[in-house]
Amino acid sequence: MPDDSFKEFVLDQLSALPDVRARAMFGAHGLYSGGRFFGILDEGRLFFKTDAQSQADYIAHGMGPFTYEIKGRVMTMSYHEVPPDVLENREELVAWANRAIEVAARGGKSPKLSRPNRVPRKSAKGARCPRL
Repeated sequence: MPDDSFKEFVLDQLSALPDVRARAMFGAHGLYSGGRFFGILDEGRLFFKTDAQSQADYIAHGMGPFTYEIKGRVMTMSYHEVPPDVLENREELVAWANRAIEVAARGGKSPKLSRPNRVPRKSAKGARCPRL
């Protein structure tokens, strides 16, 4: 399969990263380093996680964002395609991947409200539930 050989090539190029692996997801593969989801392999293309600053480098190389279609709508994610010249250069690819991992680390889940700030729930009879 072409996608399997591309996946193996990318994983080999990124072997300097700690605990790098690919996991199947929605017909594509997600790239992880440790617990950080930083990249997408889809149809022979590699995309890295970007933010407002890092995406400028991808755009300067003429590379676009990762898009997919759902229910007739095109959705765009904050992942951009890695330029071919970067993909071919192991050291440069690892540097771009490290930046994507940093972006993923900063973009963690938003913190939940602490218990005192939550609105108390009401039971079926309208009484307030006790706070824990």
